[in-house]
Amino acid sequence: MTTEIRFGTDGWRAVIGADFTFESLRRVADAAGRVFSAEHPGGTILVGYDTRFEADSFAKAAAEVLASHGLRVLVSDAYLPTPALCWSVARNADAIGGVMLTASHNPAEYLGFKLRMADGGASPVAFTERVEAELRPEPPTGRGAFDLVDLVGPYLADLRGLVDADAIAAAGLRVIVDPLYGAGQTYLAETLRGLGVDVTEVHEQRNPGFGGLHPEPIIPWIDSTRELVRAGGYDAAFVTDGDADRIGAVDRSGEFVSPHRIIGLVAGHLVEDKGRTGRIVKTLSTSVLVDRYARHLGLEVTTTPIGFKWIYEEMVKGDVLIGGEESGGIGLPEHVRERDGLLMALMLTEMMAQRRKGLGELVDDMLAITGPMAYSRVDLKLSTEVKDAFLARAGSIAPAQIAGVEVLDIVRTDGVKFLLADDAWLLLRPSGTEPLVRVYSEAPTAETVAALLAAGRALVEG
Repeated sequence: MTTEIRFGTDGWRAVIGADFTFESLRRVADAAGRVFSAEHPGGTILVGYDTRFEADSFAKAAAEVLASHGLRVLVSDAYLPTPALCWSVARNADAIGGVMLTASHNPAEYLGFKLRMADGGASPVAFTERVEAELRPEPPTGRGAFDLVDLVGPYLADLRGLVDADAIAAAGLRVIVDPLYGAGQTYLAETLRGLGVDVTEVHEQRNPGFGGLHPEPIIPWIDSTRELVRAGGYDAAFVTDGDADRIGAVDRSGEFVSPHRIIGLVAGHLVEDKGRTGRIVKTLSTSVLVDRYARHLGLEVTTTPIGFKWIYEEMVKGDVLIGGEESGGIGLPEHVRERDGLLMALMLTEMMAQRRKGLGELVDDMLAITGPMAYSRVDLKLSTEVKDAFLARAGSIAPAQIAGVEVLDIVRTDGVKFLLADDAWLLLRPSGTEPLVRVYSEAPTAETVAALLAAGRALVEG
């Protein structure tokens, strides 16, 4: 049977060997080639890939098909982070777009096909819909030639130029870098070492199974790294996901520093240490702490649906300082209109060096201004029947209170988000990349968050 292909939150993803096969990949590459070549005949497309099973072979297969449409195709000569591909596309005057073979933070058995526009940003829905419309039931027979090029070296050199190398070298920092076996391996560690940081890298081997870890920089997948930081007396740890466009961090005491806090910290660094300004753009599932700290910094906050493509659209409009999402994707449009885990690690390193404070101290300084909030998320793996039943009734769910907390408003722009008293909230949202429903909550106490998550599970499961 012909594999059904649909683009989700960020590209098309499927299980390798099941739906993600060379036949289905070539069908997608053929459709993308039709759209790109119709708009820009003879244009240049850049192709990259991460560290997943056969990702390089899939990338070269896609390149042959794209080239058959008369496009000039340049393929990375090594695995690379997604932001490196995006930066390379944006800096190449002839590039009309890019293709990245990655499944980002999805489990090891997945691979995906991401499309990028000429500015390196995520493909808008209108573009992916055109690609879907061009899909043919049979794989194409045409093949073309492509060239191998270095897409990593120039990108890393640019990253080094964005931070104060002298301040970082003088700070004497010791950090752990954990790429979770993904495409950030070697690159972030070597960049920090080149800036004078003492780096210990873990989970840096080529391991398509990710060593049994889920390549997402959150608890519990970073627990061993948290313990290493505590035991070894390191100043911090920086953790990137499967394609290194997302970041999580750990402070000296082994405490997880969430992306919510990283967004606030980096925004504060840009405003107070670098004299920048602009809007903060965040997604619907991102903490209210960002809004509170933005008010302190005198910045406007724009909230979008979940998915960095929505942040990208705001970046295109202009006047954006930083854009970020709960899942760890954070980007600075002055660099490229895309998430970049490596860049965020460098920003935090520079902030620690310039302020002569540890990561935990920087978080404490911010929370002294914003006040604390507890946050958590659970992912519900449901049967198709239960998930479909929830989707059918999601538009009509309207309780007056949840777990004893008053519902003040309901937002239905992406899933169902209940705005509650005391800045608390509960969000129920089907994943755009995996077969599950995510339940998010934030409240003044961890006990309230736990109660809200339990109530959210009951609402989803009926």
